[in-house]
Amino acid sequence: MEFVSWKLLGTFAGAMAMVGVVTQLTKNIKFISTIPTQLWSYIISLVVMYCANFFLGTLDASSAVLILFNAALVSLGANGGYEGIVRAFTKNSEE
Repeated sequence: MEFVSWKLLGTFAGAMAMVGVVTQLTKNIKFISTIPTQLWSYIISLVVMYCANFFLGTLDASSAVLILFNAALVSLGANGGYEGIVRAFTKNSEE
């Protein structure tokens, strides 16, 4: 049983989940903390999506260009998902 596969990371939901986790785990590392978190999550999105396409054998010129745009959507989704969770727990703990 695999928790993560390249096929899963090649999907919007899989890439978004991995980007969210990796961003949160790495954003406080000393040399990374100087990079704005949204930019850092975009960089992680690019790496995840290029790797997924490469290992699935689907990386070509066309997909390479599209990844630049799709990575922005994945990054924004991951950042928004994290903020939503933080807001939900912060709101509940204040009540």
